[in-house]
Amino acid sequence: MKNVLVIGAGRFGRYTIRKLHDMGHQILVIDREESRINKILNLVSDARIGDSTNQEFMETLGVRDYDLCIVAIGDNFLASLETVFLLNELGCKRVIARATTGSQEKFLLRNGAEAVVYPERQMGSWTAIRYSSDNISNYIELSDDYSIFEMAVPKAWDGKKIGEINIRRKYHLNILGVKDPRMNMNITNDTVLYYGQNMLVLGRYENVQKIFAL
Repeated sequence: MKNVLVIGAGRFGRYTIRKLHDMGHQILVIDREESRINKILNLVSDARIGDSTNQEFMETLGVRDYDLCIVAIGDNFLASLETVFLLNELGCKRVIARATTGSQEKFLLRNGAEAVVYPERQMGSWTAIRYSSDNISNYIELSDDYSIFEMAVPKAWDGKKIGEINIRRKYHLNILGVKDPRMNMNITNDTVLYYGQNMLVLGRYENVQKIFAL
């Protein structure tokens, strides 16, 4: 369990808080608007109404005591930037901030953020890849180049062993697991694939596309 400070209780902040709560973490949420705070009071350990760009207010929070500080402000980049700077100045251990553009990311990182997330861009990428293909049911982006895809076993691979298909050499992909209906992560070259199963595949999207042409 970690102590987490979340600054900003808009949509992104609320979703983050809900997941942190489900994971059993202790959460303090900060927002300027009481109405936003009221929506998630049952999910947090403590809540404060205040301005995160105000140094005197921020000094009362004891940010050094928190394992993680998430700046979830989405409607005021200047406030987000000033908040990140203050958290860094006050000795926060880890600061994660939200951004919407590459230039915002650069400024946030230069002012003390350890990492930056792009909720809209990441969800946009997920939506484009997930729903533009009939074969992919889910995916997790690991980096700009590599992702894990949950996708259907092609009909051409029905009844064949993974080693027989030579997936790694031919497609530059790695099969991590096979789901039918439970996920089997104990994958070897002798694992047999069947049409109708789903599999977890690690690799580049352009290489996954080559399988669709089978």
